[in-house]
Amino acid sequence: MDRRTFCKSAGALGATIGTAGCLGVLGDGGADGTVLSPPEQDLSEAVHPSYGDEMPQFTVPDPITNEEISSGEYEGERAVLWTSFYTNCPDGVCPALILRLRRAQAAAAEGGYANETAFFAQTFDPERDTAGVLREYAGRQGVNLDAGNWHFLRPESYERGQELLDENFGLVIEKAPADQSDDLEYRFPHYGLILLANKQGIVERAYPRGPRTDIERLVADVERVATA
Repeated sequence: MDRRTFCKSAGALGATIGTAGCLGVLGDGGADGTVLSPPEQDLSEAVHPSYGDEMPQFTVPDPITNEEISSGEYEGERAVLWTSFYTNCPDGVCPALILRLRRAQAAAAEGGYANETAFFAQTFDPERDTAGVLREYAGRQGVNLDAGNWHFLRPESYERGQELLDENFGLVIEKAPADQSDDLEYRFPHYGLILLANKQGIVERAYPRGPRTDIERLVADVERVATA
C-alpha cells in the first residue's frame, strides 16, 4: 500500500481528518521541486494532497470541448489550479470556489501568462451538470471558455466521480436529501478544496477553506508558480 492510499484509507471521513506521518517534516527551505516556500498552515497530516506532494493523475472528459483531459499532459508546460464543485450548490460555496479560479484566470490573461496556466473545475454531479448546463453556468460566473485554459471536468457517472475524488483527493462525496426550501432533489455536503500544482506536477498550495481563501493571495501564488 503506498503512502497516498494509506492516508486516504486512514481518513475515512475525508479531508477533515489527518493521519500523522503522511508527508513527513518539511525543512525551512521548502519541499523538493517547489517554487513557493512552505505555507503558514502545515497540512502535512491531511488526507488530501498538500505542499510538496505529487498532483494526482487523472483523466476526465471535458463535455464542452469533447476532449479527454489528463492532468499529466500539462506537466512541464502549465501550472494547474483545480477544484471540485456542482452547479446546483445552494449555499454559495461552489460559486465562491469558481470565483477564485476565474479571478486567477483573468489575472493570467492580463499578466501575459495565460498559456502557462490551466484551470480545472471538476463536477461531482454529472447527472445534472451536462455540457449545456456547464456552459450556461460559465456565462453566469464570468468564466472565459474561449481562453483555451479552462476545463470543466465531468466524470462519466456519479459513481465514477465519487471514485475519482476519493482515490485521488481523499474527498468523500455522498448525496444527501435537500432542504425543501432549496427546491432540489438532493444536494452534496462537501469540502471546498482548491489545489495549485506547478509545472512539474508538484502541489505548491492546498487551500482547504477554498471559498474563504484570500483572492489576492491566491492570484499572487498562481502568478509566481506559473512564471517561475
